[in-house]
Amino acid sequence: MKILIIEDEPKTGDYLRQGLREAGFSVDLVQDGLDGLHLGIEGDQDLIILDVMLPRMDGWGVLQALSQAGVTTPVLFLTARDQVEERVRGLELGAADYLVKPFSFAELLARVRNILRRGRGVLESATLQVADLEMDLMRRRVTRAGRRIDLTPKEFGLLELLMRRRGEVLPRSLIASLVWDMNFDSDTNVIEVAMRRLRAKVDEGFDARLIQTVRGMGYVLESGRVD
Repeated sequence: MKILIIEDEPKTGDYLRQGLREAGFSVDLVQDGLDGLHLGIEGDQDLIILDVMLPRMDGWGVLQALSQAGVTTPVLFLTARDQVEERVRGLELGAADYLVKPFSFAELLARVRNILRRGRGVLESATLQVADLEMDLMRRRVTRAGRRIDLTPKEFGLLELLMRRRGEVLPRSLIASLVWDMNFDSDTNVIEVAMRRLRAKVDEGFDARLIQTVRGMGYVLESGRVD
C-alpha cells in the first residue's frame, strides 16, 4: 500500500514516514503543496495525508485541485486548528477524514486503516489471531480461548502492535514511539509496567505464555511457551 505525506514540518513528516513504514506501508514524503499536488495527480497512491499549512499552496488548494483533476485517492486532512468550520470545509472539499494536531500515532494509524478499508476496498482482515488469542479490530474486542479480556485503549494498541508483528522482537524505543508517541527515555519504566499488566491479562491462567521478554532487546509475541 502506498501513502503520500504532504507535510512541511520536518520532524512531523519524518515521524509519520517512519511510523507508517514500520506499519508496513510504502511512503513518499514531500514538504510543499505544489510538489504534493503533482505527485498526487501523477502517482498511484492509495492514500494522501495532507497538512493544511503548506508553502507555495496550502492544503485547501491542494485538495480542491486534486478534486478538479479527477483524483479519487482518499485524503486524510491534518489541521492544527480544532475548529468546526475547518473540519467542515475539509470534508466538503472531499477529504475522507481529518485529524487535529497534536495527535497520537495509534489514532492516525487506525484512521488510515479505516479509510483504506472503506475507501478502496482494501482487504485487511478485521481479525488478528495468534494461537488461541483473537483480536476483533472492528469491535475492539479481545478474547483468549473464548474468554473475554478487557483492555484499556493503550493496552489494546500495544497488543495490536505485538500481534501484527508476531515473532518479531520489538525494541522498547519502537514501542514507545508507536504506542505512546514519545521518545524512549531509559529512566522511565512506563513500557515495563504496561507490558507487565498486559501480560497478566493475556497470559495469566493459561499454560502457554504468549508475551515474552527478550532480555536487553525488547518484547515479542509468539505462539506460547509452556512453563
